[in-house]
Amino acid sequence: MESQPSEEKPPQAPENGIEKDTSDGRQQDQAEDTGPELPFSIYSPREKKFIVLMASLAALLSPLSANIYYPALNILADELSVSSTLINLTITAYLVGVIDGDSRISYIVLTTMQIFQGIAPTFIGSISDEAGRRPSYLICFVIYLGANIGLALQNSYPALFLLRCLQSSGSSGTVALANAVVADLVTSAERGSYIGYASVGALVGPAFGPVIGGLLCQYLGWRSVFWFLTIYAGFLVVIFATILPETCRKVVGNGSIPPQKWNVSLLTYINLRSQRKACSADAQQMLAYKPRINPLNSVRILFDKESGLILLYSGIIFSGYYMVITGMPSLLQQHYGFNTLQIGLCYIPSGVGSLTAAFLIGRLQDWNFRRLAKKQGMVIDKRKQQDLSNFPIELSRLQVTLPLVAISGIVIIGFGWVMECNTSLAGPLIFLLISTFCLSGAFNGLSTLIVDLNRASAGTATAAMNLARCLMGAGAVAAVIPLLEKIGIGWTSVVIAGTWAFFSPILFMVIKFGPKWRKEKRIREEKRKTKEVREQAMVSSGKK
Repeated sequence: MESQPSEEKPPQAPENGIEKDTSDGRQQDQAEDTGPELPFSIYSPREKKFIVLMASLAALLSPLSANIYYPALNILADELSVSSTLINLTITAYLVGVIDGDSRISYIVLTTMQIFQGIAPTFIGSISDEAGRRPSYLICFVIYLGANIGLALQNSYPALFLLRCLQSSGSSGTVALANAVVADLVTSAERGSYIGYASVGALVGPAFGPVIGGLLCQYLGWRSVFWFLTIYAGFLVVIFATILPETCRKVVGNGSIPPQKWNVSLLTYINLRSQRKACSADAQQMLAYKPRINPLNSVRILFDKESGLILLYSGIIFSGYYMVITGMPSLLQQHYGFNTLQIGLCYIPSGVGSLTAAFLIGRLQDWNFRRLAKKQGMVIDKRKQQDLSNFPIELSRLQVTLPLVAISGIVIIGFGWVMECNTSLAGPLIFLLISTFCLSGAFNGLSTLIVDLNRASAGTATAAMNLARCLMGAGAVAAVIPLLEKIGIGWTSVVIAGTWAFFSPILFMVIKFGPKWRKEKRIREEKRKTKEVREQAMVSSGKK
């Protein structure tokens, strides 16, 4: 690998391709780089998959809460004596439901609630990157449990509406935390596959949530939906409190350093002696720092050159996808006369496509990473984080993402026109399956890339991605019903695909200029750290 100019004094990459990442200026990568005997993570592949599986099950909370509630809408409207439009407002917090095209209040509330849902994870992301993943999860679970118990017991529309907001804020942070856990445990060489595993939970919810909700409402009543979610969240609390270890690298390094006493799971406590033996006193002292929680860090990532462009395009394709998903209920009811349970069943192909992409596209991402690494003569060691300073990580991820976006655009147009022509139901469902497969794969690539670029603050970066998607998605979903009424689903799908194509040069910019921007950012960070060290030395000498 080529060396950097000496006058800039960037961090030097070892000959074996193992990275000494100093981009964060803190301790989280020190433990992984202090010597060849220390791996990136102390956990075995089986243990890593179990931890990621638990994170994926936690990430299921957000989409499951949205979709399992859908079949209860008509029952709630009758029992609370409110219009279907007002009841639909309680579900638009999750970008799901039929929006009354004549209700401007619907759009205002939708936008407000989506902004609220996007902002909530920024606090959780910052807390998780500084204080740890486990306390962040437990905060989410406590808020979520309280909201669901209240929802199961309430008897008024205002309480239903406000508690849905609280439920959303409690569940939305779990999606960002899942990707952060992946960044803690695995290197860039296998991150694509693990990001896919982490996204499984979030992808199952839209497919099977309406079916579960329909069965619960039919046989046990609408309150059983919220009691079911309460029991599920309680199960997660027990697992995370007793078994799941802390993984945040700023707190536990590669997992060999004991966390704070209040952040120790039962399993970690049992193994604490062996962990202390594996951790040097210097490393423990090095990791004893005061967390600096700042939710504005997510906003800063939005304005970073490279990360900002990735988040922008991610928000664009996310908005187009949810325009289709949100418009589906009214389209299926209008064209096929389906009831809510039948509409819920039509989302199953979407879930199947997403789940398939989670496993296949993640592996394809890792294969492409290895292919480019071999081409550049980089030695791949999954036990160590590779030096990405001179590696085209942007090209590695986006070579897979760009074709998927192109295919999904073509398929979305096909979906729109077969729906417009009122063909057999098999046509739209097949196009829906293919489009969600491609779009989920594209989301996988962009999510993996944003974590690669912000490994030291993966929770904050993923929260920033969630913020961008929610802000843009709110406007897109608010516009979809009026757009469908004016030009129909056929031309609406053309508008969506055309928007994706128009903004696609953003990704080519990232591929071309991304390595340069990363280098400039690394040099700025080195200068900042050098300045801080000098200032601390001056303060220390003054005290003496």
